[in-house]
Amino acid sequence: MSVKVLGISASPRLKGNTDLLLREALAGAESAGAQTEYIRLCDLKIAPCVECNSCYETGRCRIEDDYQSVFKKMIETDRLIFATPIFFMNVCAQAKILIDRCQCLWANKYVLKKPLITSGGHDRRAMVIALGGSKSKKMFESVRLTMKYYFDVLDMQYSANLFINKVDVCGQIKKHPSAMKEAYRLGAELVSSAAPPTENPIDVELM
Repeated sequence: MSVKVLGISASPRLKGNTDLLLREALAGAESAGAQTEYIRLCDLKIAPCVECNSCYETGRCRIEDDYQSVFKKMIETDRLIFATPIFFMNVCAQAKILIDRCQCLWANKYVLKKPLITSGGHDRRAMVIALGGSKSKKMFESVRLTMKYYFDVLDMQYSANLFINKVDVCGQIKKHPSAMKEAYRLGAELVSSAAPPTENPIDVELM
């Protein structure tokens, strides 16, 4: 059975730099035999968390919108590639809304003590693609922490990062000497079961 890979694009720009990198990473995953799916958050209607805490009793979010379908895809996938541009030194609003709605997963895991994945020994891994125009070398610090806890509630091993800065103009990433190639390579490596996931994510930082 082929590995399922879900690509989530949080970019507000269709075929913007972050979006292009995600598509290349998914192409790399396909080259390794994976079955891939791409979703763009801007095409969906996902409301922000309202902190009603009803999930503390049910483990599910009570808001009925497109989050429910994304939730199902996140649970069923073997690999996740999450791509976000950097706004004000963190993930963009579209990404943060989805992540905040995963509070119900936190409640399910840490309040209700229920397993998210019932089949034992399932190998689930995730990687992050993040890109911004700043020259700061600290722009990815908040992203690391946010994504660490997001992947934790998804019961996924945080396997890799592709971080790129000093790229801002739409489509500029196509002229980067190595970014597209690295996205393709990391996408293919994410699928491989030959190498076990490392304790800390592999970092590819193109500054």
